[in-house]
Amino acid sequence: MEEKKEKGNFWLTVATFIVNKRKAIYVLFFIAVIYSVASMNKVSVNQDITKYLPADSETNRGLSLMEEQFLTYGSARVMVSNITYTRAEELVEKLEEVNGVKEVAFDDTEDHYAGTNALYDITFSAEEEEQISKDAMEEIRDMLSGYDTYVSTEVGSEEASSKALEKDMNLILVLAVIIIVTVLLLSTKAYMEIPVLLITFGVAAILNKGTNYWLGTISSVTDSIAVVLQLALAIDYAIILCDRFMEEHETMDAENAVKVALSKAIPEISASSLTTISGMVAMMFMQFRLGYDMGIVLVKAIIFSLISVFMLMPGILLLFAKGIDRSHHRCYVPNITFAGKLANKTKYIIPPLFVLVLVFAFLKSNNCQYIYDTSSVESAKKSESKIAQEKIEEAFGVSNQLVVMVPGGSYESEEGALKEIEKLDYVDSVLGLANVSINDDYMLTDKISPRNFSELTDLDIEIVRLLYVAYAYNQEQYGPVFTGIDEYEVPIIDMFLFLYAQYQQGYVTLDSEMDKNLNELYDTLHDAKQQLQGTDYSRFVLSLRLPVEGEETYAALDEVRAVCQKYYPGKEIILVGNSTSDHDLMSSFGSDNLIISILTALFVMLILFFTFQSAGLPVLLVLTIQGSIWINFSVPALSGSPVFFIAYLIVSAIQMGATIDYAIVISNRYLQLKQVMPIRDAIVETLNQSFPTIFTSGSILTCAGFLIGKIASDATVASIGIALGRGTLISIILVLFVLPQILLFGDFIIEKTALTINLSKYNTREIGGRMTVNGHVKGFIQGEIDAEIKGSFQGRMNASLETRIPGKQTEIEMLEDGGEEK
Repeated sequence: MEEKKEKGNFWLTVATFIVNKRKAIYVLFFIAVIYSVASMNKVSVNQDITKYLPADSETNRGLSLMEEQFLTYGSARVMVSNITYTRAEELVEKLEEVNGVKEVAFDDTEDHYAGTNALYDITFSAEEEEQISKDAMEEIRDMLSGYDTYVSTEVGSEEASSKALEKDMNLILVLAVIIIVTVLLLSTKAYMEIPVLLITFGVAAILNKGTNYWLGTISSVTDSIAVVLQLALAIDYAIILCDRFMEEHETMDAENAVKVALSKAIPEISASSLTTISGMVAMMFMQFRLGYDMGIVLVKAIIFSLISVFMLMPGILLLFAKGIDRSHHRCYVPNITFAGKLANKTKYIIPPLFVLVLVFAFLKSNNCQYIYDTSSVESAKKSESKIAQEKIEEAFGVSNQLVVMVPGGSYESEEGALKEIEKLDYVDSVLGLANVSINDDYMLTDKISPRNFSELTDLDIEIVRLLYVAYAYNQEQYGPVFTGIDEYEVPIIDMFLFLYAQYQQGYVTLDSEMDKNLNELYDTLHDAKQQLQGTDYSRFVLSLRLPVEGEETYAALDEVRAVCQKYYPGKEIILVGNSTSDHDLMSSFGSDNLIISILTALFVMLILFFTFQSAGLPVLLVLTIQGSIWINFSVPALSGSPVFFIAYLIVSAIQMGATIDYAIVISNRYLQLKQVMPIRDAIVETLNQSFPTIFTSGSILTCAGFLIGKIASDATVASIGIALGRGTLISIILVLFVLPQILLFGDFIIEKTALTINLSKYNTREIGGRMTVNGHVKGFIQGEIDAEIKGSFQGRMNASLETRIPGKQTEIEMLEDGGEEK
């Protein structure tokens, strides 16, 4: 076939350029793939979900303050089961000998030994992210490998979780590819289409994963789930181009077929991708910045998928063209004529019932119980840390740690607040400088006179008096020097640290025993001060007998804050812990949910409005998919299962953005077909033509979601997978068995809400024989036609004869040599 470009056909010109320059494009993609592969290991992955809280949230500010002002040693709770107390006690010494272990807390109380379970509270000599702590934790694991051991710790947990999740996602990806190949074997028309689709997607996935390096840091949730979601969301684009090529190749050679197919596919695929992108963009407006993180990576994924389909795939199709020609097979996806017939019979029944279901689902989904802590999420597969946490809590109860930061500078206020907090029923323990005891008589922050300090330290009274005088001068408190130093009282911790400083500078001399005692005491006091006293704030560490989230816990946080506020009136009290981060997440959830719901629906409706040039149809389509979202999240409400808030927010956006395409496919075909046949037949043919596309895309996204939910050990990732798989399945059911009835029932609304006044009248006629035509014809004349034509032809026509201008009818005249009209 001789290559011709239609005058004025911009997309054909673009397609011709791409196909003609395919060798240069191969080289560019090869370079980009090499770069992306090299960049993959440079991507920084963040495991801490609290980093994505709003910058002004209490938890975020508190974590920043703690990092700036306090030293926080790494810690671990290690439970050894099926062990005697004697043997458990013997292990304490071995654990203390591990390099990097600072302290091991263990005794015969029920806090550390219950039944045949021993619980060791281990404190490391460095912060949790330092290598010495990680090495110590690894050595402890090795030492206890012969025992029935459960470890709950943040030390080294990021690496362990990352490796476990990576292993899970690799398995999921392999299974997803198997499912995709299986689905494509059923839905494609040639076996060699499959490698074309897989190569195109593989390149797009590599480009997206490698270019995450440009973003600096991404979340572990995004990193793990993006590839599978990209595969499920964007493989449609490659399938559309492939199908177009197969259609054009029936009458053209491979190269021209690719050019024409690409020219038609670019605007079609671009329009289709807009709804998916709009859902991802809506996520980027969330206050909880995990939405932005996932949104931008998935938008980038879709863009790279489009680039791969438009630029690389045409060349790949030509490379495999001969193989495609030799490997044709019939499509195994059956017609679903029964669904179309059912739609005609129930068009006055299903829409009203659907409205009732919508109202019910809306109310139920709004009554969903949301959870905000990953430890509260139940998943099909539990991580090692999750199992350990459950076992320890089962044997020794819940331990919920809370940090309270109060303004520094007043030991009296600290003492009063700590004493009142200790009396609260749900507080197991509370630690602050003001309640650390030196002996039976004194607390660390108690103020004592020179004589009492002399007795406490066994130092000569005259040396102590001189020490107190020096301290007074140092603090610019000159009154006691003149009025009598013996009455001057100083907090014990401050005087000890001052004594040590003077000793280090050589102003005080001590015998060897006192030297040893002072150095040991200094280490203890210095550590305590670094952990509990900052430059501007003091820190209390509480252990609560409460779950990490829930109304009871949040009420307790308010009570603790109120107690501290009594001693620090008008000052800011900052609480930090899993419970406070959950409370912050709950606070941002309402606004994020509203933002996503409104923006996603608004973006999609605008796109549909300009696509269909109708005000009524977008509303019907969005309501259908929004209904699937409400039904999706009414399922856990009905079963009494809580929903992880991240799953709700992310899946709501993805489900609306991705599955609206199914509704668009059906609506678009229906609007076309009803112009050339009665609407009863149009809806039957619409479902038969649309089902292969919906089956291919929908089954892949559904299976990918359920695979993630059943295999991923990360609770966040698993919860997103389950909700996405269930939601996609519900969307498929609605667009196949509810949307057709809505289109039939609302056909009058669709026509009346068209953007422009419809001056056209359509007269569908079936004509056979030889005839002349003068005017606009749209329909099938041994193929599809939509054009202004003037001339004659021999054959059969089933088409609409359109009157574009009032008073001017398209003319058809049967010639003398025969013909028939039906």
